[in-house]
Amino acid sequence: MTSSAHVGGTAVITGGSHGIGRATAIRLAADGMQCIVTVDRVPPKNLLPGERYIQADLLDPASRDVALAILGDIPDPAVLVNNVAIVKLAPVDTLSLADLQTSVDLNVAAALLCTQAVLPAMKRRGYGRIVNISSRSALGKELRSAYTASKAALIGMTRTWALELAPCGITVNCVGPGPVATEMFRAANPDDSPQTRKIMQTIPVGRLGAPEEIAHAVACFAHPMAGFITGQVIYACGGMTVGLTHI
Repeated sequence: MTSSAHVGGTAVITGGSHGIGRATAIRLAADGMQCIVTVDRVPPKNLLPGERYIQADLLDPASRDVALAILGDIPDPAVLVNNVAIVKLAPVDTLSLADLQTSVDLNVAAALLCTQAVLPAMKRRGYGRIVNISSRSALGKELRSAYTASKAALIGMTRTWALELAPCGITVNCVGPGPVATEMFRAANPDDSPQTRKIMQTIPVGRLGAPEEIAHAVACFAHPMAGFITGQVIYACGGMTVGLTHI
């Protein structure tokens, strides 16, 4: 089977209008997915051929429920990428329960609900690829108690779902990106800032990742030939997890 071969059907990507989500949408379309459905608060700058955009704020119950109903009506979901996330920065002594709850609601609960929305159709087809986007930060990162807790939870759910859904022909895997040169990262970490220089010193390959490189890892899990791979986590982090998990 060639690298562009796909079973067909629809790929759903949450947070797919920008950054890693956008790169993933473009990659899956290039790999032969028949239809891309992007769920995000804002539309992509340019829609791909055949792409469908669902405007939704997955933190807002009413907006979320409308989006979930639409996802539940997709007859042929083949790939779901749970990518949408939020980062709330705070030291442990000032972290609020509200920020922790927000992180859980978007980073964990939204992934669960979107998965539940497409599962009936995936089970009917006897085929599916679910890829959850976690983070290298799940191994520990200062000022990110809420984020790391939610991203670690996503890894745990990935493994559990993999066991439950394997008999249905559905694989569930996880990608944990390290620092990636997205617009959000650049805004928070200017190229010449001390914080950015400190981050760069922790990356063995000596550079930030590109969104397209994370999309490549997602595409590997999403491929039809990846049916014997499930419950796994790839840290696409430039080597940061090799002996450097304390940083």
